[in-house]
Amino acid sequence: MIRVMVVATSPVVRAGLSTVVTTNPRLTVVGSASDLDVLAIEVGQLQPDVVLVDLSGNFQQAVWEKLLVIQEQQYPFATIVIVEELDSIDLETALRSGIRGILPSTSTESEIVAAVEAIAFGLLVLHPDAVELLSIREKVVTNPVQSLTPREIEVLGMLGSGLGNKAIAKHLHISEHTVKFHLSSIFQKLSVSSRTEAVAMGVRLGLIML
Repeated sequence: MIRVMVVATSPVVRAGLSTVVTTNPRLTVVGSASDLDVLAIEVGQLQPDVVLVDLSGNFQQAVWEKLLVIQEQQYPFATIVIVEELDSIDLETALRSGIRGILPSTSTESEIVAAVEAIAFGLLVLHPDAVELLSIREKVVTNPVQSLTPREIEVLGMLGSGLGNKAIAKHLHISEHTVKFHLSSIFQKLSVSSRTEAVAMGVRLGLIML
């Protein structure tokens, strides 16, 4: 039996997704949550194999980092997200943060059930439109200062001070894996491929003071 936890802001959506999941006799819903904060509190006790998160109409870029932290600090699980528009999210960042399934809100009940089961068996599930976006999306940085999160700017500043991943992790009280996640995101947003280039770009943008 595959244990599933459903996360959605709307109680109607939570109930609907729970009903969809239970149409498959191999799946069982062990609990639900209204947001990621509730998920963080309950996931250790409920111990789901898969967490199904509805982000339609309530998406924030910081959700990827939050999900990563919950898995590292609370309990490891496979995550599938449902989003309103596939082209509204950074698919590469989502995948790097441990997301194992991405579906649009237009997905059918059978598609959702099949995706949950596939992810439980260790597979990666992407809607065909998402695969197309990954292959054709150009990396364009229109305003890197605005696109970097406060935590990413903090990590960039520590890079400028010469700190390594372990030292950054200790200073921020996070894991080295989370530091690598931030670095990967910084490299992508600044269109650089190394720590040295990131620091140089940070200096030019005024994010790092020498």
